[in-house]
Amino acid sequence: MCGIVGIYSHEPVAAELYDSLIHLQHRGQDAAGMLTCDERFYSIHGLGLVREIFNPENIQQLKGNIGIAHTRYPTAGGYTESEIQPLWIGNPRGIALAHNGNLVNYPELADEIRKQHRHLNSSLDSEALLLMLADKLSNGEFAEEDEKFFSHLCKAIQYIFNKTQGSYSIVSVMIGKGLIAFRDPHGIRPLVWGERHNADGTTDYIFASENTAFYALGFEPKGDLQPGEVVFVSKSGKLFRQLVEAREFRPCVFEYVYFARPDSTLDNVSVYRSRLRMGQNLARAWKETWPGLMPDVVIPAPFTANTAALSFAHELGVRYSEGLYKNPFIGRTFIMPNQKARARNVRYKLTPQRTEIENKKVLIVDDSIVRGTTSREIVKMVREFGATEIYFVSTSPPIKNPCFYGIDIPSRAELIAANDSLDEIREFLGADKLLYQREEDLVEAVTRRGEHHIQRPCMACMDGKYICGNITERKMRELEEKRETDRSDGF
Repeated sequence: MCGIVGIYSHEPVAAELYDSLIHLQHRGQDAAGMLTCDERFYSIHGLGLVREIFNPENIQQLKGNIGIAHTRYPTAGGYTESEIQPLWIGNPRGIALAHNGNLVNYPELADEIRKQHRHLNSSLDSEALLLMLADKLSNGEFAEEDEKFFSHLCKAIQYIFNKTQGSYSIVSVMIGKGLIAFRDPHGIRPLVWGERHNADGTTDYIFASENTAFYALGFEPKGDLQPGEVVFVSKSGKLFRQLVEAREFRPCVFEYVYFARPDSTLDNVSVYRSRLRMGQNLARAWKETWPGLMPDVVIPAPFTANTAALSFAHELGVRYSEGLYKNPFIGRTFIMPNQKARARNVRYKLTPQRTEIENKKVLIVDDSIVRGTTSREIVKMVREFGATEIYFVSTSPPIKNPCFYGIDIPSRAELIAANDSLDEIREFLGADKLLYQREEDLVEAVTRRGEHHIQRPCMACMDGKYICGNITERKMRELEEKRETDRSDGF
């Protein structure tokens, strides 16, 4: 769960990297970093929000027209400053990297790197990617011509594809060469790109987790990097693209359910439109399940459920109301670092509106139920403000499995749907009715429109079908235990 951006420009790039991180802040609130280059690297990073780390004075120190940046919520590694990206290494020539995703086989890769007498300075899987890329680019005769270098680069990334299991969208910069971007062969994590044509005939390029900043910065969206695609923008501004290796396309469904901003378009699918369809499909399932039961009002658990709740209410012909006011200055509880912080912040950030709730049958639409504690707190608050009945619906199917591809969906011990029946979950939440989205309806909501070539997104957290990494029961237990160790070390 991270946001990455890389920009090649004909002007100093630091300010636009900062603006891009502001537009990607929803993807991670624990830490952020920026790195630019001319004949050397310039880097600033810190813990906290983007606006807390950077200011006009330190941004001016970031020189150069090429740069990459990262905003982080950790799903691998620890929580200290040594784990903040972008990461860089001095050989060959200086190469830096920012990564969104998660490597399933990081422990094996780390052991192999150590056997080569290489030092790992962090517990980040991103560092393993950086070292592999640097090693392969330094092998053999170093190509000076852009075409030869790009060929050499594609071979290096092919090696990474063969060695790694998991998800990774990457932006990288190499001193004296240019900007690099690539996406794993399954396309699990998103990576979009855009162009900006300047008055003098030159072209600038941007690569990012989402296209949320493109309009503000004057970039025209050009679509997505394909699964297994490598893109290189040379120092002179020439663009190279090659599809190195594509496997079954399985982009993460949780980007559409929750994680991405609604104004994003990922893999030619509008996040906003997909969420409208999620609400519509869920409302139709409600009418099938309880044809004679209608709420007085439909309210979202804001903000990520607003769009789905709007279409849900429209399909039912029931009034939509923002019956829960969300304080926008408190971070997303899902990506708070631990459960105690999440529970404490629910009441800090959500305030029920009595006029919209009292003496009414209230239907609450949420994007998902993960641990259940946040949903339970919401139901409790609405009950306290006088609702006569409370119905709770989720635009996501039951989440029964952890995610090992970069979304912070925890171990099965923490997932309520992995351990309790539907009735037990409803009772725990304190709701009078509970309805989950059906898996086929979620797939339809994401894939119905657009020229996207998505047969079925990755839904491993729901259906248990992991696309890569050989996730056996034993492997799953090992990964769950490692995550718990990382969390206990961090706090």
